[in-house]
Amino acid sequence: MSYAGAPGGPHRFPHYGAPFARRVRSVGAPLGLIIGLGTLAGLIVILLTLANPVGTAIGFVLSSVAMTLVVLAYLWLDRWEPEPPRLLVFAFVWGTSVAVVISAILQIFLDAWLNPAVDPAATGMSPFALVVGAPVTEEAAKGLFLLLMMNGARRNEMNSLTDCLVYAGLVGAGFAWLEDILYIANGESLADSLFTAVLRLVMGPFAHSLFTTLFALGVWFALHRRSGIAKAGCILLGYLGAVVLHAMWNGSSLLGAGAYFGTYVFWMMPVFGLAIALAVDSRRREQRVVAEKLPGMVAAGVITANEATWLGSLRTRRQAVAEATRFGGKPAGDSVKQFAQRVVELAFVRDRFDRGFGDQRLAALLHEETFAVYAARAASPALQRLAGFRTYAPPAPRS
Repeated sequence: MSYAGAPGGPHRFPHYGAPFARRVRSVGAPLGLIIGLGTLAGLIVILLTLANPVGTAIGFVLSSVAMTLVVLAYLWLDRWEPEPPRLLVFAFVWGTSVAVVISAILQIFLDAWLNPAVDPAATGMSPFALVVGAPVTEEAAKGLFLLLMMNGARRNEMNSLTDCLVYAGLVGAGFAWLEDILYIANGESLADSLFTAVLRLVMGPFAHSLFTTLFALGVWFALHRRSGIAKAGCILLGYLGAVVLHAMWNGSSLLGAGAYFGTYVFWMMPVFGLAIALAVDSRRREQRVVAEKLPGMVAAGVITANEATWLGSLRTRRQAVAEATRFGGKPAGDSVKQFAQRVVELAFVRDRFDRGFGDQRLAALLHEETFAVYAARAASPALQRLAGFRTYAPPAPRS
């Protein structure tokens, strides 16, 4: 499967402009849906405020600060092939709204079915609900977002393990944001609320994102299986892993401070370290994939040999964008950035094809992405000014 050619030669694109580039793979959640889910999350916070305004205010501020740092960490991870902003927002508000509501409803039915002896009017969460019910229902509600991402046009955004990790992380961050507000607001005193904030926001701000990461791994492996049974098995294993890790974390809080800190030190921290290593390695693999596909794009006339010298790393891409901004202002820099992102998208589609997952739908997507690169070029006159651009390289060592 070769790259699609452009009418009139690889660099003559009189009728492929920016509007076409915006149409290609314009994948994102409807704005109305995002607003609706955000409103639902806001209503939940308002109800909490009516019950305990001071505690909710404290929880809102502290949780917002902590989750902002978590979100920024995932946005940093998502720099090679940035996901559509609406889908990133959708992931977060799904966690703050749909996942919270679904898990609460499932928890009620699960408690009634498996533990009917519990008094429905009792306050607080029973040990059964904390260790069994919450992990089972919450990981299902959060993971449902990733299952939605596997289908339809949004499947095209799941190009790498990094993509799966980012979406899982943002869903988990959204869920943790609202749950932390709830727990902090329910403190019996200010000291109790602050202690809860330390446990949840200092020791475990990434906890929910980490649990859902195991579900994301199952989804990623499922995307590389052809058999429906194999896909389901990968997803189920990922879900069970998320549930077990979540149950261990919750259960340790019932066994005293020693067990809680022991679980944190000997389980959560090592798993968190492995997740970081996995995420960093995945982002490096994204760079390798792009670098491997650039020569083929040059041979096909999709990009120039000079462009291939700066499209292969984040550092050189930033240099090229900075150079375009220097001589053409922000619009020029943005157009070069858009061109680079389109090239990266094409590289990932090409990689999926080369790994044997090509079908008629992917062939059409490959064609669209190729012309999206042409369109981005047509919309960026600054690329002509970069024809002589050379990235900064360290001096060769003296012999």
